[in-house]
Amino acid sequence: MVMRSWKPNVTVAAVVERDGRFLLVEEETEDGLRFNQPAGHLERGESLLAAVAREALEETAHVFRPSFLVGIYQWPRPTGDVTYLRFAFGGELGGFDPERPLDVGIVRTVWMTLDELKVTRPRHRSPLILQCCEDYLAGCRYPLELIRHYDVS
Repeated sequence: MVMRSWKPNVTVAAVVERDGRFLLVEEETEDGLRFNQPAGHLERGESLLAAVAREALEETAHVFRPSFLVGIYQWPRPTGDVTYLRFAFGGELGGFDPERPLDVGIVRTVWMTLDELKVTRPRHRSPLILQCCEDYLAGCRYPLELIRHYDVS
């Protein structure tokens, strides 16, 4: 019997709330247009904090400054052999560059209330979107000092 190597896909997400609305992106996926937080994969050599700032900028054209960890989420996707390990960060938006093109596949950014998020649940990229927002509203705030990035240089 041949043993296959397995590892989770590490992702980061920015949970941004302003005036009772959450910042989301609408993106093209293999399942059609779906909503997600500004999120993406950790790249080789990148810290989690740098990854979430990069992904937010690439997907929304907003500078994102993470200030706390909302939670860590493990989600085995029902189809395929993929498990995501998501680190969701809360923080503040900084500058916005309206001339910056959004990442390939991102159709637009949108602000939604929790009620709007619940209604659009069938169009969420994963169940983690609503869970992250609910955890944020429940006051989940963990210090960034929980995360240590050791650079080999």
